[in-house]
Amino acid sequence: MTNVGGGSEARTCVNRDASASAMDALYALVCRHRRIAVLSGAGISTASGIPDYRDAQGEWKRSPPIDHRDFMSRHASRQRYWARAMIGFRVLNEASPNAAHRAIAELELRGKVSGVITQNVDGLHQRAGTRRVIDLHGRADLVVCMSCGARQMRHALHDELARCNPQWVAQTSPVRPAPDGDADLEADFSSFRVPSCGRCGDGIWKPDVVFFGDNVPAATLASARGLLEDSDALLVVGSSLMVYSGFRFVRESVKAGRPVACINLGRTRADELFDVKLEAPADQALEALVQDLG
Repeated sequence: MTNVGGGSEARTCVNRDASASAMDALYALVCRHRRIAVLSGAGISTASGIPDYRDAQGEWKRSPPIDHRDFMSRHASRQRYWARAMIGFRVLNEASPNAAHRAIAELELRGKVSGVITQNVDGLHQRAGTRRVIDLHGRADLVVCMSCGARQMRHALHDELARCNPQWVAQTSPVRPAPDGDADLEADFSSFRVPSCGRCGDGIWKPDVVFFGDNVPAATLASARGLLEDSDALLVVGSSLMVYSGFRFVRESVKAGRPVACINLGRTRADELFDVKLEAPADQALEALVQDLG
């Protein structure tokens, strides 16, 4: 594996040489292959102002996000989730694609990228112009009733939440945003009102995303595997691959004989499986790659 160490501004000449070597190896891999699948994670969206979950060692930066069973079984958990989301979702909703998203869209336009499997729920690949995107963990801008299956845009539910909880709309205290539309806010959520589904009367509204403890839908997995079968290489961008739903695609690609490259700051679960690993910010690395390709 060609690798490059991340680190501080005091990084050595050896590390700078390694960085150039890894970039050259990535460039060569992209030149050799014409149908590259991209697997993206939270690290690709940090330059858009959306926080990620894990540090450079792959450990949690904050408490793990809400668990599916907890959300479904406890009204208090839903109160806490939606109250925090009224504040945190603004960051996700207002984020714009960064240079990494735009570079991938450009590579798809040039016929180099066959499509994107993203672990993110922010929709930024689509907004950047990428046409073939598989949202492995769903989309945060949609909500679904867990009883009748009704769907609506999330902003419509947030409008209803605001009408039910005007005191939360006036929240002005500084709050640190958390990944996927959450916020680092602790308060008394017991009076927060969470509306039920208007179609069936008592259904629970849930973001149309895969929570921890939930399973990726079989149809989504099939679409992702179909994209990999259409591809001759895999590029991982901004993911530690600590979650099996993404890691499995690296293992399957290696087993199928497809080369796998990675752009990520810090350790990943699949470091020993990569043909090339570049430790660099995704936006800078992909923008430079597109420029080098001409």
